Amino acid sequence: MCIMTKILTMSKRERFCSLWIFIILTSLLVSCSDEYEGIPIDKDEPYSLEYPSGFPKMTFDITGNPVTVNGVALGKKLFYEGKLSRNNTISCGFCHIQEYAFTHHGHNVSHGIDDRLGIRNAPPIQNMAFLKNYTWDGVSHNLDERSLVPITTDFEMDSSLPEAVGKLNSDANYKKMFKAAFGDEKITGDRILKAISQFMATMISADSKYDQMMKGKVSFTAEETQGMSLFQNKCASCHSGELFTDESYRNTGMYYNAQFDDRGRYRVTLDWNDNMKFRVPSLRNVEYTAPYMHDGRFYSLEAVLNFYSDNVENHPNLDPLLKQNGHTGIPMTGQDKQYIIAFLKTLSDKSFISNPKFAE
Repeated sequence: MCIMTKILTMSKRERFCSLWIFIILTSLLVSCSDEYEGIPIDKDEPYSLEYPSGFPKMTFDITGNPVTVNGVALGKKLFYEGKLSRNNTISCGFCHIQEYAFTHHGHNVSHGIDDRLGIRNAPPIQNMAFLKNYTWDGVSHNLDERSLVPITTDFEMDSSLPEAVGKLNSDANYKKMFKAAFGDEKITGDRILKAISQFMATMISADSKYDQMMKGKVSFTAEETQGMSLFQNKCASCHSGELFTDESYRNTGMYYNAQFDDRGRYRVTLDWNDNMKFRVPSLRNVEYTAPYMHDGRFYSLEAVLNFYSDNVENHPNLDPLLKQNGHTGIPMTGQDKQYIIAFLKTLSDKSFISNPKFAE
């Protein structure tokens, strides 16, 4: 018997029940389709941000940009979206690779569109919701505006917000995602930036061996314990707190690299006292983020410590901490360095670099 004949022979009650079953099944199919496309279908809800023990107060402005489940989903898609670049080839995730704590592993400075060279090593993206400033020179202090720079810089994505908006507007899937995140289908530059920053605000790393040790879940080896003691004595004045940075700008005696013409904080303030001062980076996940320094000049942690012990240049504005007791640099033996590196590796958060919530 054909379906139409079967329906016609049904009672009114049977036809009514069958109709509702059809509607429910159709809704489920649509829901599965939407979920497959990455579009949350339920009413948007606040995203529960983690507040790790000992971390400073969150600096990210959730009143001006509330972090929501749908907003984060949209931000994640945009983070890996090549359409934000001029020729659709470069995304945020191109220079910030998860398995390397969202750095551009193997590149001393970032490579952008048309393989153009930048002037700086890509910093890791982690715990940004707790930082006061961003980038090596601190020119950026608002996470909601941070992504504007790479999108518009000629050697990064070489695009513009109007251009990006135009591309996304031609994608029906994006219109659905913007509606889910912001209440309507309107795609704007401001919403693009806010969605990306919502996603970046969720990228919290606080589950390293160090964190587990602080919670009493694991114990350090003798080498790690000795390294922690040496670190606190020789390094923690700058790399302080649970973020392992005091977020200051310091001249650490590195030679000026004419290839990239980067004088650090001076580029922002135009004050010669800030010449070659760079922002103290967080050391969380430092094992994964080689090469090191603002221009990626050192390819190993050993090379970094060798620099601090033997190769610091005595600049006029060299940080006073590196010029004490008639010695330039940080006195360390070869054994000291190995202990310190053992401790630094306890700051590696394997769950962070493999968390599917942050993956493309």
